[in-house]
Amino acid sequence: MERPYETADIGRVRTKKRWFMLTLLFILTAINYLDRTNMAVAAPSMSRDLGFDAATMGFLFSAFSWSYGIMQIPGGLFLERFGSRLTYTVSLFFWSAFTIVMGFGRSFASLFGIRLAIGMAEAPAFPTNSRVVAAWFPDRERATATSVYTAGEFIGLAFLTPVLFWVLENYGWQEIFYITGIIGVIVSLFWHHLYRDPAEYKGVNEAELAYIREGGGLAEKVGSARHISWRQIRELFAHRQLIGVYLGQFANTSTMYFFLTWFPTYLIVAKQMPMLKAGIFAVIPYIGALCGVLLGGRWSDYMLKKGASLSKARKLPVVCGLLCSMTIMAANYVDSFHEVIAIMTLAFFGQGMAAIVWSTVGDMAPADSVGLAGGVFNFIGNLAGIITPIVIGFIVQATGSFVGAMVFIACVAAMGVFSFVFIVGDIHRIEPRRTE
Repeated sequence: MERPYETADIGRVRTKKRWFMLTLLFILTAINYLDRTNMAVAAPSMSRDLGFDAATMGFLFSAFSWSYGIMQIPGGLFLERFGSRLTYTVSLFFWSAFTIVMGFGRSFASLFGIRLAIGMAEAPAFPTNSRVVAAWFPDRERATATSVYTAGEFIGLAFLTPVLFWVLENYGWQEIFYITGIIGVIVSLFWHHLYRDPAEYKGVNEAELAYIREGGGLAEKVGSARHISWRQIRELFAHRQLIGVYLGQFANTSTMYFFLTWFPTYLIVAKQMPMLKAGIFAVIPYIGALCGVLLGGRWSDYMLKKGASLSKARKLPVVCGLLCSMTIMAANYVDSFHEVIAIMTLAFFGQGMAAIVWSTVGDMAPADSVGLAGGVFNFIGNLAGIITPIVIGFIVQATGSFVGAMVFIACVAAMGVFSFVFIVGDIHRIEPRRTE
């Protein structure tokens, strides 16, 4: 029996293979964030068992982002050279293997080194996400696609964080790393078997390729390997629009890293929640972030379909999201568990809404440097992953309180609002200059 796109209707009936590829990204992103945040769940028990104070834990939390940030540009170069399929396979396999090894760490030096290795291995993941979406989706679907794979971050955290707390309570913090690492190693093999770029995938028909191409997608322009020049690297630092987006990502990532590192400790230590209760309550802000991600993407693409400019459709959800994130400071003035969780949920909802900032990389980057631009973007953004945990650790160590930490996060979010309002300007595809 013939499939629809093998008939004479090939010009009218298009396949929907881009959504299958997006499903794969969703799964890998869920695993990615589970492996980033598993130490946040283990942290109270780790610090007690190993004798680490708040400042020491701040450095351990930041270790991931030191190597993750430094390796963003090399990771982007690797991505452009070897393509999305191989890059994600290697990245997922090694970060998962190092996650397993994390369970064997017993000293600050060993744990810090292993977290550095995990961050290094994860570095190409989100640039690959951006490259895959730019390859498989037209402009009018790109924010929605970005929001869908980004939702994987929070669905994994929302539904599996209580499971990790249960593992912690009944077995120990080491088992958290063993379980999450083994899952990732297995999934890396499935990705390698299933993923292809549009031009290489036999299951996609010409009608879908034309739909992607005519809508601004890079279906045929994103190949499996390409040479990167210094001109391309310089280009990514030469435009105000890109600099503004980098700063906006830094601001949004600061809020995210509070939730990925210190949030469970905040509930247990600052708000005196029992461990299992903290695990249950922590689900609610993650669900809030998930709703923010999905709303931000749908809202952005809806505005585009209704005739709004690309700049308005992308910038408005980001600015509104960062304004919501600033409300995290209000947690300093309430004591009720329910009020604290409500404020945290609104702040994380805003962070999720602003996460469509990733789609602006696909919208703005030169067509020959999408993966590399994603690497630069994520490098700048994830400097927050280095700075935020350390600053919070020192604030808590010096003051014995999280009050200053909440003020710090709110101020960084305000900086992101300023950047998108006054620096980013018009959002459009940047045409590279041809002079060397």
